[in-house]
Amino acid sequence: MLGRHSQTIATIVSHHCSGNQRISMPSPSEHWNKIFSTKTDPELGWYEGDVTQTLKFLAQIPLGESRQVFLPGAGTSKLVDELLSRGHKLVLNDVSEEALSRLRRRVGTGEKLTFLRHDISKTLPEGISQVDLWIDRAVLHFLLDEEDIQTYFSNLKSTIRLGGYALLAEFSLAGAPKCAGLELHRYCVDEMSRRMGPEFVLVEHEDYTYINPAGDSRPYLYALFKRQVNE
Repeated sequence: MLGRHSQTIATIVSHHCSGNQRISMPSPSEHWNKIFSTKTDPELGWYEGDVTQTLKFLAQIPLGESRQVFLPGAGTSKLVDELLSRGHKLVLNDVSEEALSRLRRRVGTGEKLTFLRHDISKTLPEGISQVDLWIDRAVLHFLLDEEDIQTYFSNLKSTIRLGGYALLAEFSLAGAPKCAGLELHRYCVDEMSRRMGPEFVLVEHEDYTYINPAGDSRPYLYALFKRQVNE
């Protein structure tokens, strides 16, 4: 998936008759590394062999060759191959080194590819170039803490150039409350628009039902935004 990212994971304390016992929960990177190291692509619950739904939205964007695209939660998405075939330069971000390693083995390396292991709910490192397009399929909805959500949108806004676009595809309000064993923050278009802010204009949105590899329905909300040139 282009997506599934981090939520705040804390160390919790359980009280037993023998005394206090600290139970350390896995970090986001450990959680996703375990998933990507134990499952093949078709076994992943968010796997898309056909990325037509995303391409339908991208068809509305006047992107020439060699445009810069940022993919948070790139995972092992087939969208990467499609974007590369169109000549775009990609920043492939994920919190899982295992996912990025698998992706690197599949698509290779080169001047058009930047691999970035980073938790997208934390401030991006310096040196990330501004991009023409940000594509998030199923990453944002894993962020539950308000500070993490706000940092995500700060990263997005600082990364997309004036006149650039953002495509967000997250579980809708009708979607499942959990995915990959984690709680989700589901979205409606009003909340997405509010968080994007007045500098972004909603171009189009659509409710879309994704059928996962197990045959289960997963209601998504796709929303395409454009950053205004004159803010």
